[in-house]
Amino acid sequence: MLLIIYMIETLISSKTRVKLLLKFFLNSRTKAYLRSLETEFEESTNAIRLELNRFEKAGMLESDMEGNKKFFKANPKHPLFSNLQQIVRKYVGIDTIIENVINNLGQVEEVYVTGQFARGPGWQ
Repeated sequence: MLLIIYMIETLISSKTRVKLLLKFFLNSRTKAYLRSLETEFEESTNAIRLELNRFEKAGMLESDMEGNKKFFKANPKHPLFSNLQQIVRKYVGIDTIIENVINNLGQVEEVYVTGQFARGPGWQ
């Protein structure tokens, strides 16, 4: 796990870029607009806008206008979408994901892990 964290932080030196990857690729249904990201990340709109534009230009994010706000979301049709999700999930760790879900659900009595997470790494 520490090796993955070190690799990500070495390959991606921009903390804003890492935050955006986590935001959009942990949950591919996540939508956000610039000002909401500024508040959440506590960073300047310039730094965030620059990275959003790069991701959109690369096709990793797509955007839609809702009123006067431009919302961004992950592009599941991008050829690297699955790979990015896997990398981000490894970076965060399944235990962190489960803990976040449980904390946001309230009082949880049972949890089931299914699919690829249940089978473990290496299974397709």
